[in-house]
Amino acid sequence: MNHILRDALLVGTGGFFGAIGRFYVTACMQGRSKGFPLGTLTVNVAGSLALGFLASLLAQRALGGAHWRLVLGVGFLGAFTTFSTFSYESVRLWADGRWGALAANVGLNVGACLAAAALGVFAARWVTT
Repeated sequence: MNHILRDALLVGTGGFFGAIGRFYVTACMQGRSKGFPLGTLTVNVAGSLALGFLASLLAQRALGGAHWRLVLGVGFLGAFTTFSTFSYESVRLWADGRWGALAANVGLNVGACLAAAALGVFAARWVTT
């Protein structure tokens, strides 16, 4: 099998499950906050934590390397997280004049996602030492 086709199938398989996971999480979070995109924040923070952990673990242990990175990192977590939805929801908050919600959405998505990714890296280092 052509390696590009194989890699595309690996990414697509992970992406299929990641998209379903994102749909499920955001559906469960719907209605838990009044007009604040909590579902998007949840998947972005969880995905950042998972990618920080996974990337660090794979780098330290060379566990399956490229194939796992493609299935889980690019495919599953790429489909699970959503920068485009975060951007659109932020624009909607801006257009609606919801300045506090806009600031919270941008601040939490950027700050919490960076913190979660760092925590994932540190957790993987802790697990492997």
